[in-house]
Amino acid sequence: MQPLIKAPPTKNTLLSLNKQVRFLEDGHALLERKRELLTRLVYLRINEYRAQRNLAHNAIKQAYHWMSISFLRMGSRSLHQAGLGITPSIEIDIIPKHSLGVEFPAISARELPLQPVGLLGTDASFDETRKKLTAAVIQLARLGEAEMALGRLLAEQRKAQKRVNALKYNIIPRYRNTIRYIESVLEEEERNVLFQIKLLRERDNSGPGLG
Repeated sequence: MQPLIKAPPTKNTLLSLNKQVRFLEDGHALLERKRELLTRLVYLRINEYRAQRNLAHNAIKQAYHWMSISFLRMGSRSLHQAGLGITPSIEIDIIPKHSLGVEFPAISARELPLQPVGLLGTDASFDETRKKLTAAVIQLARLGEAEMALGRLLAEQRKAQKRVNALKYNIIPRYRNTIRYIESVLEEEERNVLFQIKLLRERDNSGPGLG
């Protein structure tokens, strides 16, 4: 049995507790609805995360494939020198995004036109390597967004679940038990008052008559 709330067993307390428990029950219903929506979003985000992870894996695989070809054709020294003067090939914007009160970054990554590298000894595979690496980085950014959104939605869903359980199994039962206890105390007091009134009436009725 849940412990009772410390409160005097009066009618005013009973009215106040009844009002509070209705408020808590409304809050529980809203939290339960939020938990259900968060759970649905989490499952959607899990599928999205898995899809982005597979795309990122394939993009990295292709990037390393072309990098190994460039390495074989150009050699490590030429490849390193060619990479020193490369301008950025992507542009990334990060803005906050909200979903059911949960904030996470939305990442927008765009591919920029490849600038020519003015070095002798470069191979055609080098440009393909740059394209594949750029595509891999963009895909990794999308994967990062999906992973972070999933993590924060999961954390919020667990928090909502804990609050729902606390209200359902702890807080609301305490209020209801306290209400039942106060009701029983007030009923007992009312019975005692009625009993006292009955005794007084019987005493008056059994008194000596006027002669």
